[in-house]
Amino acid sequence: MSANLIGLAALAWGLAGVLGFAGRALNLGRALLAAGALVLIAGVLLALPEGTPPVHLGLVFTAPILFHLAPEACWLLIFGLAPAALAAALGSPLARGRLWVAGAAVTLLGALGVFGLTEGAAFLIAWELMSLGGALMVLGERKSDSEGSAVLFMLTLLELGAVCLLAALLWLGTVAGNLDFTHFAAAGAVLSPTARYAVGILLIIGFGAKLGLLPFYEWFPGVYGRASGATGMLLSGVVLNAAFFALSRALVIWLPGTAGDGFALGLTLLALAVLTAILSILYAFQEDDWRRLLSLSTAENAGIACTALAAALLFRHAGLAELAGLGWIVGLLHLAGHALAKGALFMTADGVQQVIGDYRLRPQGLLRRSAWPLGVGALFAAMSLAAMPPQAGFVSEWYVFQTVFQGFHLPGLTGPLALSIAGAGLALTAAVAFATFIKVFGLGLLGDGNIQGPGIPGRYAGAVGLLGMLVLATAVGMPWWLLALGNGVTAAFPGASAAALHSGLLLVPLTAHFAFISPTLLVIAGSLLALIPLGLWWLAHARRRRTPAWYGGLPRTSEQVAISPLAFSNALRTFYSMVYRPTEDMRHEHTGLRYFVRHLSFEHQVAPLFGATLFAPTVRLIYRLAAWLQRLQSGSMNLYLGIIGIILVLILLVPLL
Repeated sequence: MSANLIGLAALAWGLAGVLGFAGRALNLGRALLAAGALVLIAGVLLALPEGTPPVHLGLVFTAPILFHLAPEACWLLIFGLAPAALAAALGSPLARGRLWVAGAAVTLLGALGVFGLTEGAAFLIAWELMSLGGALMVLGERKSDSEGSAVLFMLTLLELGAVCLLAALLWLGTVAGNLDFTHFAAAGAVLSPTARYAVGILLIIGFGAKLGLLPFYEWFPGVYGRASGATGMLLSGVVLNAAFFALSRALVIWLPGTAGDGFALGLTLLALAVLTAILSILYAFQEDDWRRLLSLSTAENAGIACTALAAALLFRHAGLAELAGLGWIVGLLHLAGHALAKGALFMTADGVQQVIGDYRLRPQGLLRRSAWPLGVGALFAAMSLAAMPPQAGFVSEWYVFQTVFQGFHLPGLTGPLALSIAGAGLALTAAVAFATFIKVFGLGLLGDGNIQGPGIPGRYAGAVGLLGMLVLATAVGMPWWLLALGNGVTAAFPGASAAALHSGLLLVPLTAHFAFISPTLLVIAGSLLALIPLGLWWLAHARRRRTPAWYGGLPRTSEQVAISPLAFSNALRTFYSMVYRPTEDMRHEHTGLRYFVRHLSFEHQVAPLFGATLFAPTVRLIYRLAAWLQRLQSGSMNLYLGIIGIILVLILLVPLL
């Protein structure tokens, strides 16, 4: 049954892609995209907790091409496809033609291939389809040709990652004799420690390009900032989940974890992941555009999930299978809650754009003017991404901290010290993320109650409310959700068990004697305790009095005392100026006398950390190489024949060396 539903979903997406490229019946195409996502969710739900059996697709590249969804792939697909279905159903408010529907179909088909294909060549095709689909979606939403530069920058970095990924697959495939993933574990075992570490680095670079690991997160704000929230829902949901699944499978299954290189690889990933989380959330806090801010938050959450994965590698190297399984499961839990919460806020961003015409964070009082599901859903999503109880983000980040706190079980000094430093870095990340989503909710949805006008359309409010409730349901149902990962964690780490992560309704890091929480009980108790303030509010409602807010005894309107995005984030901007390197530009226009200002223009920005130090020098080097190589195109036949002759001589000399 599950295989039939998966095939039906792929067929629906394929038909949607055909309609998109043909430019016909685009509404039907979006309906097929949404229906395919819902059908696939049903299919993978039926497949849990075992996953799907391998199915031969009837094709052979270097080995027979099989399709198989592991339990963790099913898990990530469920939570990635839920926002994708709503994004497809409502569509992109910025779409200006057929490309968005076609790009969404290509992206979803590529992600399905990444999750399920077990042959290297077919996998690489699916991996590249995700990149192509993302580019098509963004290009289908651009206003002018000049906006395509961000897409080219994204594709350049993604292709760099793809080249590293190709090199790693060829390396393992050469040893294995083919590109069948089931043979890669044996191939990795016979590699030397140095070779295994090199392959691991290539895999981290290859998959990290889509995850946004350092320094690849710098393509996120440029691309997301030119796209709609619907596109962001797909990229931050199913695409991000597919990239994490691929990285996790590569590092956990393909490369053995008992050799010395496993420890070094875990430390490398840990450092990259923590630095990614810190830097990306610091830059997110300074953004005043919904999409750019949420995109950098996506990189932050990818960094947190990779931190848990790195901890799993360190524990596996030490032979601590149960702790390794804990870290592995925590990464999956974190991305599940992230996909739902981020989808809700991207959908909110599209609703804001429908009202005010852009995606800027401005206090417009939209929450008061919109249907109540919007406020509930957006609040739950913001709470989750800020790691506030009892939401899913709080549960997963609590688990992340409990995982790194177990570092004292590692032998030696390096491992425990590294996890302790990682915990400190994650604490900073959590604090800045908390402030960031106060900014998002407060400045993006609250504001002057006197502003009149339409609210966010009801279809967006309903979608946001649904996703927000799913975020809460994920946290409340976590003791039961964990059962879906039982088979997966046992297969990856023999001796580990998902059942050890809960004791009844309590969530525990393997033992209740170390720490425990219960979002299920917290929701029940919180709902009952809320009756007290609700009762007091009802009793005082009849004699409620409205007065202006106190502002130092001075008369001020709400517009005058409203805080701006710059003012909200300026303190941190000043404190971390060595990271931000902020610039400000103020220009005055006068009416003739310098004392009378007619127009004041103020611009501020922060400098990307790797733009001037890494990417710009690389671009200059490529231009210089291109200028030098251009000399070869002289039009001289003698020169061309001479070059061919030199190459031929070198080819003949190589066997003699």
